[in-house]
Amino acid sequence: MANIPDSHPRKASLLPTSRIVDATKDGLLADSAMIAHGRGEAFDYLLGEKTTDSAKLAIKEVAARLIAAKNPVISVNGNTVVLAGKALIRVAAILNCPIEVNIYYRTDERMSKLNSFLENQKELLSQEDNPKGWNGEWSSAVMSVNILGKVGDGRIEGLEGPRSICSAEGIERADVILVPLEDGDRCEALINLGKQVLVVDLNPLSRTAKMATVTIVDEISRAAELLLEYTIKNNQKPTKWNNNDVLNESLEIIASNADI
Repeated sequence: MANIPDSHPRKASLLPTSRIVDATKDGLLADSAMIAHGRGEAFDYLLGEKTTDSAKLAIKEVAARLIAAKNPVISVNGNTVVLAGKALIRVAAILNCPIEVNIYYRTDERMSKLNSFLENQKELLSQEDNPKGWNGEWSSAVMSVNILGKVGDGRIEGLEGPRSICSAEGIERADVILVPLEDGDRCEALINLGKQVLVVDLNPLSRTAKMATVTIVDEISRAAELLLEYTIKNNQKPTKWNNNDVLNESLEIIASNADI
């Protein structure tokens, strides 16, 4: 895409679209990636293109549940890798948990490219200074993040075909799963297996948003940066979460912004 001038009022929202376009050309994403991104962008516009107070509460709850988990995992699809890969690697480094690449249109080529993309990001991130407020050996923490997914040696009970494939050391073993931009069928299957499913979904009416344990109604790159901050602070325990409250508040914001 053409360079977006700093004066453009929606530059922050258009930059992710540019990254999706470039990643699709490079073979990291399926052709449908832009459709999914555009659908989310429409909801983000209705939400005011900012992280709402209810979304911040959800992000804090997600951080608390990931920290309290015995075997947490962060599952990412192609769009998430492109838009929030670095931030989620940082989160995984602090949690000492793996990241699993798990995509709807699974091909060996795309899986290899996405895994390599994340491994390259790990190398770059390992050379950074510690995130603000975190004490520890940052380089080794980052490089110890295991990128899973290329070996599909696990299965999600309740699903058939390629969507059932997962990593035995990742999703299959996990008790708590952060799954940005998830699809409804897999979310339901994971819930039925007794796992906590924490999702990021800009559509508060989606099956995923309604089925999840905790739903963050926010754009993934914004949510990931805040999740990093709250994970470092580590000042909250999991609560008796009412997910419907967050979804209803998001719908109220959409209705308010759409009122002309």
